[in-house]
Order: sequence, then C-alpha cells, then structure tokens
Amino acid sequence: MFAQLHNRYEALLNENNFVTDLLATVEEKTGIQKKYIASGVLSLISLYLLFGYGASLLCNLIGFVYPAYLSIKAIESKKKDDDTQWLTYWVVYGFFSIAEAFSDIFLSWFPFYYAGKCLFLVWCMAPVTWNGSAILYSRVVRPVFLRHQATLDSVVNNLSDKAKNMADTVTKEGEAQTHKLDLYFCLFKLHVSMLYDEFPIIQALWHLIIGAA
Repeated sequence: MFAQLHNRYEALLNENNFVTDLLATVEEKTGIQKKYIASGVLSLISLYLLFGYGASLLCNLIGFVYPAYLSIKAIESKKKDDDTQWLTYWVVYGFFSIAEAFSDIFLSWFPFYYAGKCLFLVWCMAPVTWNGSAILYSRVVRPVFLRHQATLDSVVNNLSDKAKNMADTVTKEGEAQTHKLDLYFCLFKLHVSMLYDEFPIIQALWHLIIGAA
C-alpha cells in the first residue's frame, strides 16, 4: 500500500505542469531534490491545518482546486475512465458538503477537525485502488440511490413541471402587463392630442417650446 502511494507520489512529481515546473526551478536554485521540497511544503500545510488560522479555507481549497484541475483534464481527454472517477468524487463531495452544512457548527469545535476533513478529502481523491469516493459511492450512495430512484425521479419531475408552469405564468403576466402599459400609453397620447386640438393656448405653448429648442 505504502509502496503504491510512494510510486504514485513520484509519478506526480515527474508530470509536466505548473507545480512540477515550479518545483524543478526551486530544485535547480537550491540543489534540494524536488521530492524533499514537496514533502516539506506538504508538512507545513499539515501543520497549518492542525494549528493555523483559516484552516477551513485551506482545507476547502485542497478539496476543490486539485480535483477541479484534474476534472478539466478529464473532460479534455478522450478516455472515459477518468471522467467516471471525477464524477464519482464530485457526487461524494456534494453529499459530504450537505452533511457538513448541518454538522459543521458542532464538529468545527473539535480539535484537528479540519486536518481530519482534509485527510478524508485526500482519501476521496487519492489515485489508489482503495479510493475513498469509489468505496463510498459503491457502498453507500449507489445502494441508497437505487433503492429510492423512482421516488427521486418523481420528485425531480414534479419540481421541473412546477418550475416550468411558474415560468409560463410569469411570462404571461409580464406580457399582460406590457399590453396594459401599451394601452395606457395610447390612451394618454389620445388624451394629449384631444387637449392639443381643443385648447389653442396649449398649441401656442408647444410652438413656443419647439421654437426655443
């Protein structure tokens, strides 16, 4: 298990991207191997998650930025396996975020909560056979979804129909209000025209205004 993680860690460091290029630049200037630099940075991040201020933001960035980057790469690639992998991660991430929204106010007071949360998210995105998101999806999310799929489909369809009906109602009301405004404007123009024809003083004032302009 640890050998697999180590090999994957070495492979990540040998990829061509912005981070590895930056590590290579630092390695060239300092003479320290980039795997040790990366390990030092990861150690500092771990310590910050344990004791630093704003650990919640850093944890959320770790759980979002790296998966988002690889998700974009998966979309642009021709393979479909990586698409499934990251779709699975985002499904589990969504369920976890919903659960956390109700429990975070209590759990955030526990010591090292954000370090544990970060480890959980790293486990869910880890490129290993015991990937957390794959395990949670196959053992928790998928069975629950299949058990309640018909009910969920019915709820989604009802909500879609209600949203469509509401949009149609708003559109019709907007069109009716527009017609009313057009009618009021026509009546106003007719009324002004009648006043203009009936009272010569209005004609005189109008010609005076036009002449001054």
